[in-house]
Amino acid sequence: MGKGPINENNNVYFKARKRAAAYNERLYSREGASELLGISVSTLADYELGNTKVVPVDKVVLMADLYNAPELITGYCMRECPVHGFLPLATEEKSIQGITLRLLRGFNEDGLRAMKEDLIKITEDGIISREELPKLKEILEKLEKIAEIISEMKIAGEKYIKGE
Repeated sequence: MGKGPINENNNVYFKARKRAAAYNERLYSREGASELLGISVSTLADYELGNTKVVPVDKVVLMADLYNAPELITGYCMRECPVHGFLPLATEEKSIQGITLRLLRGFNEDGLRAMKEDLIKITEDGIISREELPKLKEILEKLEKIAEIISEMKIAGEKYIKGE
């Protein structure tokens, strides 16, 4: 028996296909989607039900393009790609207004100037001392947050450019 009604499926590939079905009715069914993706219905079902541990990257790229869901690629890079570990990537779509505000806050002139000055102080002699490590760690954490916001903006922007 299944794990419950199909509407309860929270798999990212399933949800992306269902959202895309709003503008392409062939994506409403696994049969139509699998035909467009060039895979079998059972293979698509395995992806959507989480039965496949690692979905092939070429299929993720195809689904992201067909479903207009670039977040599938970044999600893949965060969760499945064996060499991803350190990338600050967004894995879900967020509102472009909220992303813009957070990005502009991250690009605060005074904050960037202070970060620049701190980086110069830390790195100018080519040696990072023990005393400088906490400040360097703080800077790297700020940069990681900004990088994730940039990744969110890329996802949202790509969706608008493609017309969703």
